[in-house]
Amino acid sequence: QEAQVVKALAALAHPIRLRVFRALVVAGPDGLTPGVLQQALEVPPTTLSFHLKELATAGLASVERASRSLVYRAA
Repeated sequence: QEAQVVKALAALAHPIRLRVFRALVVAGPDGLTPGVLQQALEVPPTTLSFHLKELATAGLASVERASRSLVYRAA
């Protein structure tokens, strides 16, 4: 479990990932789509995609397909 904690803290050590994670926490269980996050945080789509993947890999975010969209939630 210590390794997982280190991985999560390392993921949050990047300013953009921290901003994304905060936005997901504020959104709560409804989550946010990448499009909404991109507009709110003014992050290029490819950059946002990379950081969302890093948060999911660290166990800090989950992703679910909702029809044609992806919805990310803080885990």
